[in-house]
Amino acid sequence: MSSKNTNKLNVPEARAAMDKFKMEAASEVGVNLKEGYNGDLTSREAGSVGGQMVKKMKSVRRANYTRADRTAIGHKVEVRYIAAITV
Repeated sequence: MSSKNTNKLNVPEARAAMDKFKMEAASEVGVNLKEGYNGDLTSREAGSVGGQMVKKMKSVRRANYTRADRTAIGHKVEVRYIAAITV
């Protein structure tokens, strides 16, 4: 069984935005996150930060709906948005 590491940013320039997003999520759940190494965090604290980030992204990821087709009367089109997070 092969595993694919998905813990990489597709756009390297997004690193600063993701770090800012992580800091905001940490402050929302009351975790004292600092720049650099955070090895002194408990698993529970680290997990709550990651969970808060996923919670905020999850609703954006599921933006699907059906609308009337603009080219064919009576037809419907399923629309799925792939949204980016702006911090």
